[in-house]
Amino acid sequence: MRFTHATVIIALPFFVTAAHQPVEQTGRMIPLFKLSSLVNADKSVNFEALNSHTASTTAKILRGFDNFEKNTGASHPSAVKGAWKRDSGGLPLAPLHDAFNRWFGTISIGTPPRNFAVLFDTGSSDLLLPGAQCDDTCNGHALYDPEASLTSLDLKKPFTLGFMGGAKAFGDQYTDNVTIVGLTANRQTFAVAVHYSEGLQIERFHADGLLGMAFQSISALDQSPFFQTLVSQDQTVEPVFAFSFAAPTPELYLGGTNPDMYTGDFAWAPVIQQAHWQVNIDSVVGNGQNVLTNVAGVIDTGTFLIYGAPLDVAALYAAIGGTPFPSDPGFYSFPCDAVPSVSFTLGGTSFPVPAETLNMGSYGDDPSKCIGSIFAGAFKTWIVGTVFLDSVYTAFDVANLRVGFATLAVP
Repeated sequence: MRFTHATVIIALPFFVTAAHQPVEQTGRMIPLFKLSSLVNADKSVNFEALNSHTASTTAKILRGFDNFEKNTGASHPSAVKGAWKRDSGGLPLAPLHDAFNRWFGTISIGTPPRNFAVLFDTGSSDLLLPGAQCDDTCNGHALYDPEASLTSLDLKKPFTLGFMGGAKAFGDQYTDNVTIVGLTANRQTFAVAVHYSEGLQIERFHADGLLGMAFQSISALDQSPFFQTLVSQDQTVEPVFAFSFAAPTPELYLGGTNPDMYTGDFAWAPVIQQAHWQVNIDSVVGNGQNVLTNVAGVIDTGTFLIYGAPLDVAALYAAIGGTPFPSDPGFYSFPCDAVPSVSFTLGGTSFPVPAETLNMGSYGDDPSKCIGSIFAGAFKTWIVGTVFLDSVYTAFDVANLRVGFATLAVP
């Protein structure tokens, strides 16, 4: 099935209605912008940034597993026993967020509306913003002021997110009208921080906040995520959102798919666990060899790299001539003049990982070695980030619980 509705590009200021009304348009486009890079100016890999990104992604996914158990009373099938720790207050610990290779766009909140830059993340489910009462940890960010919005409501519920080393982001929960290019989720619940952890401060995180687009079962607030609220309030004709990260016009499309951005039909993969957007990867092929079959994978727009179960990743690199880094477990290299080929089969269709993204860059001490962008993770499931998603058009179908992949249109 292919959606063929025309794009509506909104270039006017945002407006909020007092009560939601079904919309006639089927799709709205939000331009996306990349925050920064994991590569140094000389094209060598920035290992400090790489380690930060890996730790952040690991923590985010594991925290989602923890929230799943808290919200549903059942352990997530992909959770590894003993991989997650809690602090003395029972809050999950997570390392600092990083700003590297993340995509962000603009939303508006309140009446009258105020604009905020947020990271759109299919690997989490909550909206988090810095508040007007935040201490100096929020300096440089646009601040949400509930006193300045006629539609703001204080739920009188605190939230706390714990981070590695005892750092925390904490504050209160509010509801307000949240709008993206004319589509409004009325009374959307979100977290408003009065303190940001170091990794969310402006020096490391240049967006103002985060907007999660996964399922409520992994919400730290146990509330409906933004897009699901839009769907429940009849703000979209199609309960689908889609991403293109391709130059020159990367975008998030709400309410369908943008036919100008892809060609052919979608290969649809059913969601196998309604928590993250987790699907079955039919096969992982390296240098023409079918290395792995039927492995679970989370499709995560908030992650740059690709992570796999350690034994799976070891088998893949063994097939393509990769060498593990003894000093950095989970990292692999290959000769820069012999970049291997890797592809994923999803929904019965093979999609390659482009050589230019599979090869992250050279190793500083030995420029003949290049670092692969597929790493051994801390989970049973694979995490598929924008290293792969950069090369496909990806649609997330909330109603039919499936993820679609299509070939990008040539600009």
